[in-house]
Amino acid sequence: MEIALLIGLALLLFGAGRIADVGKGIGEGIRNFKKGLKDDEDEDAAKQLPAKTDVKEEDTHKPV
Repeated sequence: MEIALLIGLALLLFGAGRIADVGKGIGEGIRNFKKGLKDDEDEDAAKQLPAKTDVKEEDTHKPV
């Protein structure tokens, strides 16, 4: 009963359109947060992979 009263009060104060906008904003925020977490994980995984280089090892032993 209390939840229905709070929802009704919110509708009276803000209107249905404003509440829909707030819900949309919250949904976009959550989506962007999850995307940011996924991007960070992808960057961390890329940093852990060894970099491939085409450098040839030279003979460092010089005759004395």
